[in-house]
Amino acid sequence: MIVTTTPTIATHEIIEYLGPAFGETVWGANFIRDFAASITDAVGGRSSTYEDVLQRGRAEAISEMTQRAERIGANAVVDLDVKYESLNGTLLLVCALGTAVRLRPKELHCDNIQPKS
Repeated sequence: MIVTTTPTIATHEIIEYLGPAFGETVWGANFIRDFAASITDAVGGRSSTYEDVLQRGRAEAISEMTQRAERIGANAVVDLDVKYESLNGTLLLVCALGTAVRLRPKELHCDNIQPKS
């Protein structure tokens, strides 16, 4: 499945818009506690533990979104956006959203191509 942050795909045409597709993941209190414990491992203001959790959350949210899009007949998702939100300071929500679409490859026209001599 093609997933892109752009509204169109240069090599394909959108033949049907199927509606919004969402994927959500929520990380619980253990994430927050583990994150706080890992802060001491952070160097220069970065925490690899926190970054890893954000990357896993994003990957899972996008995977869930594409599965939902496939279930409604999509073969691509355009306009992907990923949102992160802290809920009550104890939960982290990662939401992927985009537009589920059906694509077909554009036909290539080679009328102006001259054979090499």
